[in-house]
Amino acid sequence: MTEALHFQPQDRPFINPLYLFRWEESQDSYVMLYPEGVVKLNETAGAILRHCDGETAVSAMIEELRQVYSGGDEQVAAGVHHFLKVAHAKGWIRIKS
Repeated sequence: MTEALHFQPQDRPFINPLYLFRWEESQDSYVMLYPEGVVKLNETAGAILRHCDGETAVSAMIEELRQVYSGGDEQVAAGVHHFLKVAHAKGWIRIKS
């Protein structure tokens, strides 16, 4: 069993090249496409993954999303970190070194 990844403020996540992240008009949402299928993403997941470009640091991502979503700074940061851990565990994202 591997230890859960803890994202650092300077980490720059990006979409794993095995997946295709895009807006799908027919689904009216962002989706994650992969050879075996498709995952329809909710609004928050799409907002976070839009920032996973390999250039945007986690700290900048959180700061931008704090301006969009209410609920307090700590809640937004915790939500972003949780989603990034889940997305990494699923293989959707990697960290640029």
